[in-house]
Amino acid sequence: MTPRSFFSGLWRGLDALRRALHLILLLVIFGLFFGLLRGSVPFVPSKAALLIAPEGPLVEELSGNARARALDEAIGTERPEALLWDLTDAIRAAATDKRIAVLVLDLDKLEQANQPSLAELAAAIREFRASGKKVIAYGVELTQERYYLAAQADEIYLDPMGFVLVQGYDRYRTYLKDALDKLGVDINVFRVGAFKSAVETYTRTGMSPEDREESRAYLTALWTSYQEDVTRARKLPPDALSKYVDTFMQTVPAARGDAAKVALAQGLVTGLKSGIEVEARLTELVGENDDKDSFSSVSSADYLRVARAERRVGKNARDKIGVIVASGEILDGDQPPGTIGGDSTARLIREARNDKDVKAVVLRVNSPGGSVLASEEIYRELVALRAAGKPLVVSMGGYAASGGYYISAPADEIYASPATITGSIGIFAIIPTIDKTLGKVGVSVDGVGTTALSGQARLDRPLSEGTKAVLQSVTTHGYDEFLERVAAGRKKTTAEVDTIAQGRVWAGTDARRIGLVDALGSFDDAVKAAARRARVTDYSTKFIEPKLTWAQSLAMNLRSELLHGFVHLDPDTAALMRLGERLDPVAHQAAILARFSEPGRLYAYCFCEVR
Repeated sequence: MTPRSFFSGLWRGLDALRRALHLILLLVIFGLFFGLLRGSVPFVPSKAALLIAPEGPLVEELSGNARARALDEAIGTERPEALLWDLTDAIRAAATDKRIAVLVLDLDKLEQANQPSLAELAAAIREFRASGKKVIAYGVELTQERYYLAAQADEIYLDPMGFVLVQGYDRYRTYLKDALDKLGVDINVFRVGAFKSAVETYTRTGMSPEDREESRAYLTALWTSYQEDVTRARKLPPDALSKYVDTFMQTVPAARGDAAKVALAQGLVTGLKSGIEVEARLTELVGENDDKDSFSSVSSADYLRVARAERRVGKNARDKIGVIVASGEILDGDQPPGTIGGDSTARLIREARNDKDVKAVVLRVNSPGGSVLASEEIYRELVALRAAGKPLVVSMGGYAASGGYYISAPADEIYASPATITGSIGIFAIIPTIDKTLGKVGVSVDGVGTTALSGQARLDRPLSEGTKAVLQSVTTHGYDEFLERVAAGRKKTTAEVDTIAQGRVWAGTDARRIGLVDALGSFDDAVKAAARRARVTDYSTKFIEPKLTWAQSLAMNLRSELLHGFVHLDPDTAALMRLGERLDPVAHQAAILARFSEPGRLYAYCFCEVR
C-alpha cells in the first residue's frame, strides 16, 4: 500500500465519520425540536379547575426581549413575571368554557403589583363569578396585594400557619445630601414646579413640606380605594380593614401569635385549611386528575394556548382596536420591552397608523416618565396618528406621571383607575460636578478654551453662573412646552394647567375632579371608548409589539433547552442576588442619577414609588 492510498483511505473514513456525526447531530436537534413541540401540546380535561398561580411581579409588559428572557431562564437568572393580559384573557375565556368549572387562585408566589393592575385582574375574576362558577383562593402568606385578589373569591382558605398582612401604603425615600456633601459632589439642579420633588433625594436630608403634603394626599386616596374594593368584595363593613390593621399589633399577641385565627375571627377569610384540605375541597368540585394524585386542573399558560388556538379557528373580526403598552421609564432611542424607547415606541405607533385594519388605538400607560426628548418623539407620533383619522384613547395603569402624562396628553379620552398616580407635570435637569471631590485627593483641573462655552460640560469643573442661567432657562422653556401640550389635549389654557401642574402628583380620583383625566374606568372601558369613537361594533383587540421571526423563535427555544442542561445558577444564589439589590437603596439612587444626569438633557420623571 502506497502512502497516498493509505492517506486517501484514511481521509474517506474520516469524511464518512464526519458525515455520520453530522447526521446524528441533526437527528438530535430535530428530535429535541419535535420533542419540544410534542411535549408542549396542552390538554384541557372535560371538567377541570383553571389554576391561576402568578409568579413574581404582576406586569403589563414582560421586561427584556424574548431571546434575553430565554437565556436568563436557561442559566437560572430569570426573574419570573406574571403578564396581566395573559391572566385576564385566560379567566375571561374560561368564564364561558363548559370544561372549566372552578377558578383557583394560588397567590403565594405573587411578589408585587400596583393597585390598578390588581383591579384589572379582579374585574376578570368577578366576571368569572358572574357566570355562576366558583372561585376558590388559597394562601399561606396573604400580603396586601395577594389579599386584594383573594378577596374576590367565593371562598378564601388560609393555611393555619399563615397570616393576612395588610399594611396600607407608604412612601419613604433615601436622601443623599449629607453623603454627597462629604464626598464633595455638587448637585446642580434646574427645575420648574413647586411640587417637583424628583431631585430632592440628592438635595435634601428629609422630605420637603410640599412633597409631604402631596404624598399624604395620594397615599390616602390609594388606601381609601383599596379598602372600598376589598370590603365590597367580601361584604364587610366599610371600616373592617382599618380596624383590622389598627388593632393588629394587639390582636395577634392576644391570640398568642395565631395570626390566622385573628384573620378568621375578623371575617377576612372563609376558613383555615392546609393545602391538602384545599385539594380535597377542589376534588369534590371537579374530580381527580388522570394520575389520581390531585384535583383535575389546567394551568393558565396551557389553557390560554388552547383558548387562543380555538379562537383563531373561529371567527376573527377584521376591524382591530390596536393596543400599545407603554410600560416603564421613558428613555431615548431603541429600548427593550419593560421600558419605553423614544424610537422603538414611536415605531409601534407608526405601525398602528399605517395598518388599515387598525381603526383606533388604546395606549396603555404605566410609566413614571423619563426623557423629555423621547416623550416628545412619542407625542409627535401620537399627534400624527390622530391626524390620520384614528381615535386615540389612553388607559392609565399604576403610574402615568411626568413623561407618562406627557405622552397621554394628545388623547381623545383618558381613562384612569381611582388608584392611578398621575400628573407631576414638571421638568428638571440635574448635573453633578465632582471638582471638589477630586480636590479632596489632590487632583485639580486647569486649562484653556477658545470660547466662553468651551469646557462648560465637563463634570470635573464647577458650572459657571452663565451655564446655570442657560440650563434654568432651557428647563423653564421645557416646562412651558409641557404646559402647552397638556393645554392643547385637555382644551384648557396654559394658565389653567399651570395651577394644577407645578410638578404635583395626583391620585386618579383627584385627577378626574381637576380635569387631568376624563373618566375613571378599566382597560376594557378604554377599548370600548376607542371602538365607539371609531364607530366599529364587530372588532377585536390587537396588541402591537415587536415580534420575533419563526427562525428566531426556534433558535431561542433550542438555545434555552440546550443551555439549561449545561449552565444553571443555584436558586439560593439567585435569590441572594435579588435580595442584595432590594437592600441597596443607595446604589439604586445612584443608578437613577446616572440615567438622568446627562448634560443638556431634560427629564420629566416622578419619584413617586408607593409600597
